[in-house]
Amino acid sequence: MDDRTATDFIRTQPLDRPVKRKRAKSKTGRRLGLLLVVAGAAMLGWWFYNRQPAPTTGRVNPYANAMPVVVAPAVTGDIDITLNALGTVTSLATVTIKSQISGYLMNVAYQEGQVVKKGDLLAEIDSRPYELALKNAQGALERDQAMLQQAELDLKRYQDLAKTNAIPRQQLDQQVALVAQDKGNVLSDQAQIETQKLNIAYCHIVAPVTGRVGLRLVDQGNYVTPNDATGLVVITQFQPITVIFPVAEDNLPQITRRLKAAGTLPVTAFDRSGSVKLATGELRTLDNQIDTTTGTLKLRAEFANDDETLFPNQFVNVELLVDTLKGVTVMPTAAIQRGAPGTFVYLLNADQTVTVKPVTLGPSHGDQVAIESGLSPGDRVVIDGADKLRNGAKVVPRDAGTGLGPPAAAGAADASATPDPAPRLPPQQAGEGDKGSTPAQAGDGGDGAGSSRRRRSGP
Repeated sequence: MDDRTATDFIRTQPLDRPVKRKRAKSKTGRRLGLLLVVAGAAMLGWWFYNRQPAPTTGRVNPYANAMPVVVAPAVTGDIDITLNALGTVTSLATVTIKSQISGYLMNVAYQEGQVVKKGDLLAEIDSRPYELALKNAQGALERDQAMLQQAELDLKRYQDLAKTNAIPRQQLDQQVALVAQDKGNVLSDQAQIETQKLNIAYCHIVAPVTGRVGLRLVDQGNYVTPNDATGLVVITQFQPITVIFPVAEDNLPQITRRLKAAGTLPVTAFDRSGSVKLATGELRTLDNQIDTTTGTLKLRAEFANDDETLFPNQFVNVELLVDTLKGVTVMPTAAIQRGAPGTFVYLLNADQTVTVKPVTLGPSHGDQVAIESGLSPGDRVVIDGADKLRNGAKVVPRDAGTGLGPPAAAGAADASATPDPAPRLPPQQAGEGDKGSTPAQAGDGGDGAGSSRRRRSGP
């Protein structure tokens, strides 16, 4: 009975199941390892294949490693020697209109901001009191003239009597004095008449200069007097107008020498940013003293200001033309580089390489600078893209402002050296173009040189 029980127990155990699981796990591990080995070999082959140089087809691009730059030629031109300063627009005449008599302001004949001419009526003051004073002075004149006439007749009689000693000499002298006194009264009366006429004229206030009227300071109906501090209105002359600006005392000899030779020097006024030209004028005069605190001398330039672009007390940038260098070598200031060689430029050679060329700079004006030595007219220099250049570097030049690539002469000399101007095609189009280009590529069926070029164009 014990043996039967043991046998039954052994038969009921799943002895074959653990063995099957172990075999399945071992097969799966071997398959996974083999798959990893194949994938690694494929990646290694793809990496090694992409490192191989693409087969050439006879068209070599010499600009593959060249730097694109913008070049401009050095030319023969003129350079203006100028002095720049900050100036203030100053009117030649700023007049505050005040009343010269007392009275009520009866009429205001101008509009605020109006441009008036010399002699135009601005305001009227009540003139009736002065007209009455004029009549009173005229009456006094007529009275004194009558008294003078009577005194002159008496003097004539006394003179005739004095010849016969009919009257004392003293009486004759008194009559002479009386005539002189009456003449003085007549002259005083005439002066009073002229004074009242002048007061009546002062009642009509006119513009003393041609200019622009400012804001009204006194309204109609107010009583005005000559002691008013504010006045009635301010007139400022706009045409012509001047600009006062300082220059360093070191530049004074050059300015005075040119001013004596030419008589005047051109002056240009720009806005605050210095980019917009406002007006062109001429240097008129210099101050008679140098400011010891700043070491500068004030100059006055005059502008016609026909379009009234210059406004009094406006700040402007002034450019004074002192001299002009004619027939010098000129190049753009953007080509200037500074480093260990000093001041230099990148000179474009005939083989599309650049050379470090030291230059000596002269005066500059705007975006142009004069070259005293180092360049000749016709030399082409790099003005953009010089950040990563070095001596002897290969470049792809493009002329400034034209967008042109390398010169046509370079392409004509060597047709194989002409860069391919066509854009890079997608992989499908590139493969089709390569299959139809040469027989050797056509035989590859898209897997020869064409497929290699596609791989080279990838990242």
